[in-house]
Amino acid sequence: MTWIEALILGIIQGLTEFLPVSSSGHLEMGTVLLGVKSEENLLFAVIVHAATALSTIVVFRKDIGEIIAGLFQFKWNESWDFGIKIIISMIPVGIVGVFFEDEITALFTGNLLLVGSMLLVTSALLFFSHFKKNNEKPVSKPHALIIGLAQAVAILPGISRSGATIATALLLGVEKNKATRFSFLMVLIPILGASMLKLKDYFEAPAAYEGLSGPSMVVGFLAAFLAGYVACKWMIGIVRKGKLTYFAAYCLVIGLIAIISQIWI
Repeated sequence: MTWIEALILGIIQGLTEFLPVSSSGHLEMGTVLLGVKSEENLLFAVIVHAATALSTIVVFRKDIGEIIAGLFQFKWNESWDFGIKIIISMIPVGIVGVFFEDEITALFTGNLLLVGSMLLVTSALLFFSHFKKNNEKPVSKPHALIIGLAQAVAILPGISRSGATIATALLLGVEKNKATRFSFLMVLIPILGASMLKLKDYFEAPAAYEGLSGPSMVVGFLAAFLAGYVACKWMIGIVRKGKLTYFAAYCLVIGLIAIISQIWI
């Protein structure tokens, strides 16, 4: 992977991580078009996901600071309640990550038929969430588990993590701002944890990823971070204004293109 390819893919990841169009699906399509090897793709995906996690921390630094401060009060309060809900939301993706790692890895092989089909699922989720009215509820513990299940399903390339979790929260009646905030904060620990484990594998056996150089990783990381920061701020406004249907249409079109290209090209 050249640094130019890393720059392009980093920007794609940064923009699509927060916009409900599936960053993993777009990375798969991008790597197919650029001819990047699957083993390089998976490591690179982890690296740029870590970059967008960092951009989330920057955007929500005030919220995160307040949560941490509340936790250090060592008494039951809103911060501890939120933290418990985050832990609950992590259970499904944790189970999938621990017990199905090989199966997940096998999905990232440039299968545009799978990516396109899952983009159609993302489109349907976004479309139906648009019609849910009276979103006034906070995120409850049962909600956290259901949203966590949506996040686990979003491991599939083509299912948008932000789209799936926000749409699920909206369908459950969660207030829009709370749905967006919970969706973006719940992913931090799983992504950072997966990034550390993958980097550990890289440093233990760098020859397995010889096509992905240090400079390429740095360029991809920085590109994803900057693009992610912009997209995260943008997405907050999009959900608040209830314009997810535009992205439903986008996912529908791109999904059909991916499917057609896999079958006929």
